[in-house]
Amino acid sequence: MSQQTFAEASFEQYRKPTRRERFLAEMEQVIPWSELAAVIEPYYPKAEGAGRPPVGVERMLRIHFLQHWFNLSDPAVEEALYDSRAMRQFVGIDLGREPVPDETTICKFRHLLEVHRLGEQLFALIRTYLAEQGLQISRGTIVDAPIISAPSSTKNRQKERDPEMHQTQKGNQWYFGMKAHIGVDSRTKLIHSVAATAANVHDSQVLPDLLHGQETRVWGDAAYSGQRDVIQQHVPGAKSFVQTKAHRHRPLSETERARNRTKSKVRAKVEHVFLVMKQIFGWGKVRYRGLAKNTNWLFVTCGLTNLYLARRRLLAGTQATCVRRAAVGHGTGGAPTKRLPDQQIP
Repeated sequence: MSQQTFAEASFEQYRKPTRRERFLAEMEQVIPWSELAAVIEPYYPKAEGAGRPPVGVERMLRIHFLQHWFNLSDPAVEEALYDSRAMRQFVGIDLGREPVPDETTICKFRHLLEVHRLGEQLFALIRTYLAEQGLQISRGTIVDAPIISAPSSTKNRQKERDPEMHQTQKGNQWYFGMKAHIGVDSRTKLIHSVAATAANVHDSQVLPDLLHGQETRVWGDAAYSGQRDVIQQHVPGAKSFVQTKAHRHRPLSETERARNRTKSKVRAKVEHVFLVMKQIFGWGKVRYRGLAKNTNWLFVTCGLTNLYLARRRLLAGTQATCVRRAAVGHGTGGAPTKRLPDQQIP
């Protein structure tokens, strides 16, 4: 890392790390930066002629992830980078030497990911990376589909609502937007399957896309009731633990209520995932018009959610690897081993 200039140096004697700094330090260690950047590199513009060279792929990816973690638009993340030293250090920007990439550059990078559907590739790569770290997908899947609201107002340039979003009724409440269908591992709470549709698409229609094919048990809320044959067709031998649904002239018996409560103890794990996506990352509403842009955003959000949920286990594995390497280098009387940067430790 290059030496800091006086513009970035800190002379505050009693300063302590903030929660933002601790969070970014954890993400710095658990994310496989080089592998993710390699996915984008073939599509990223190359330096040509005597013009200004493009910003590095990894740096733009770090800025893109900041947008997801802190729910920032393109101009807002530019302002945040000028305002927050913690964010600048995470991205690797020294204002004594260079400016922050402007919002147009940030917007073009996001469009690059959307056009080539790289969000889905990043999500798949993160899932593979977690499996290599020992976080394997088990034989149980929890399926669910929260509604992500979209603006229903027509006070815009087109004088109309987003044509790719639709409304749906849930209970006595009407919603307008899209649905984020996800399949979550029942043991690790990691997302392994993702799909996006308009809000009027019923949850059960996307069920086959959320199963990885090796399940022995499938959990879901009452929206997936009556899908036992679909589960058997795509995953023969899997047991359905979908909650029983009551009908207008057929209330649930006490036995059925007790079974639903037992199933909910496992099914509730999917709500932890939604807590990260909606409350911690702030993705309670769609940011863009159209399903394609929001689907790309959903895939990246799910990949970052997996890394957030697995960060403590990944950090524990990283620390254990460092201890083993230190023991090999110093415990036998040999020359000390050279410590690799955290992001290069397997």
